[in-house]
Amino acid sequence: MQKSPTVVKADFIKSAQSIRDSVDESRSEVVFMGRSNVGKSSTINHLTNRKNLAKSSATPGKTQLINFFDIEYSYKGERYPLYFVDLPGFGYAKVSKSTKELWQKNLLEYIQNRVAIRLFIHLRDARHPNTEIDNRVAKFLEEHIRDDQKLLTIFTKVDKLNQKEMSKLKREFPGSIVISNLKRRGQERVHQEILSYIFGVEFD
Repeated sequence: MQKSPTVVKADFIKSAQSIRDSVDESRSEVVFMGRSNVGKSSTINHLTNRKNLAKSSATPGKTQLINFFDIEYSYKGERYPLYFVDLPGFGYAKVSKSTKELWQKNLLEYIQNRVAIRLFIHLRDARHPNTEIDNRVAKFLEEHIRDDQKLLTIFTKVDKLNQKEMSKLKREFPGSIVISNLKRRGQERVHQEILSYIFGVEFD
């Protein structure tokens, strides 16, 4: 019997500038957001077991589009289709003021008005867990999240922490998940969180 959910399909669909040219809202969406350089692309790639599904940019903050991925899980004979949505990284973009304002307006509109969003995954760097911009984003989401939505905090790069730092992180952020893309740690918990929240799947 299959013990863990498996991603059996993971395809890039399209990039969009705003909510107006996004994909249809026929499926639930899992939105990934985080500071540039937090490891967002590598996290999506590791979760889907695809090496280059999400492209990381050599220039932090350069990717300014909303990227959609067609994802399908398999678990105990059932299929569970949804969308992964990769939002632009925040915090580093070296663009003109007018470009940044338009970009932020489009993202804000997407986060607040996109009906299909069920789960926000906020990626934070375990080495710098309390940056001002991360705290502001978390506060904004907590204040605006709908009753049918959930915010999940995931800490990346935990292999850089010692045991004392790890214990402190877990105390400070109960309910969060820690992952290491390097050591392939924590991904299964993320899969279970996605399927249990969006589809009501129960795990032993």
